[in-house]
Amino acid sequence: MANFPTSETVSPQWLTAVLKDNQIDATVTDFTAQAVGTGQIGKCIRYVLTYAEGDSGPASVIGKFPSDDPNSRATGVMLQNFLKEVKFYKQLQGKLSIRTPHCFFADIVGEGPDFVILMEDLAPAQQGDQLLGCDTDVARAAVLELVGLHAPSWCDDSLKQEGWLHNAEAAGTDVIRTMYNAQLPGFLERYGPALSADEQAIIAQVGEAHSSPLYDSLQDVFALVHVDYRLDNLMIDTSDHDPKVTVVDWQSITLGAPLNDVAYFLGAGMLPAQRQQEEEAIVRAYHEKLTLAGVKGFDWPTCWNAYRRGTFAGFGVTVVASMLVQRTERGDKMFTTMAQRHARHAIDLGAAEFLV
Repeated sequence: MANFPTSETVSPQWLTAVLKDNQIDATVTDFTAQAVGTGQIGKCIRYVLTYAEGDSGPASVIGKFPSDDPNSRATGVMLQNFLKEVKFYKQLQGKLSIRTPHCFFADIVGEGPDFVILMEDLAPAQQGDQLLGCDTDVARAAVLELVGLHAPSWCDDSLKQEGWLHNAEAAGTDVIRTMYNAQLPGFLERYGPALSADEQAIIAQVGEAHSSPLYDSLQDVFALVHVDYRLDNLMIDTSDHDPKVTVVDWQSITLGAPLNDVAYFLGAGMLPAQRQQEEEAIVRAYHEKLTLAGVKGFDWPTCWNAYRRGTFAGFGVTVVASMLVQRTERGDKMFTTMAQRHARHAIDLGAAEFLV
């Protein structure tokens, strides 16, 4: 039985208890609740808090709960999305330097779907928009922020002992290939008409390939990877000259190739023409910061090659997730855009050579 509320049963008393557990001595007497964000598997609610006279605390907090959609809830359990996010906040957040929201509370029943996370409200920072894309300054800030995730976990063998991060028994199987090919026909039927012929072809080629970066088991160079590092999962503060990025939605975190996060973000987040002009400079800046953070034995040619391989990282999320979560109008636009941009990215960088 859960020792926490659902989104419908959150109370001032529970919020007060959570704040007190976080050394905030304030009594919540009331609140208003409003849905925020565009999550496909989880739903987020902003609670604007009212306090007892003389008390003070955060003006608002964000609660995250499982989706109301049964298919999305089932997907969240199957892919361990709910478990991973709760575990991230409870076990990993404090060991990393990547900017993340303060977590007031995180708990789950088993592997879900029942869970709750209560976290800092990052307003006035605003959620990025996957459909609109971003400018070069935001793209650079987002990629450089990844060093705070990758460098502290770079080739850390102790992380392999965490079963929720790395399933050694499944690592050498065809699980990803099987899931990709199972969803590929439906994906191409639904989204294929919006794609060019060469974009459809390379998406299909990944399914046909015996060997693909998408199917790689854990390599010698590995780190914690966000997996779904895109604009919709970033809160962006542009109030200063340099944009600041805070990363949310840790429901896919795993061990993998760190440049997958970099390629996934730039491929999905920048418009193709702009990305072509700016990506090498941004990846070089990431590599320089990674080196300054203490990562050794990872030279620039190796980094760039890993980046090119990483162009396929978005194919799995796009093809598989699009067919397993609740279908929405914005979701269709998002998955179409992601398919176009990831496919074009792989084509632009000649990454088909890695499909054999």
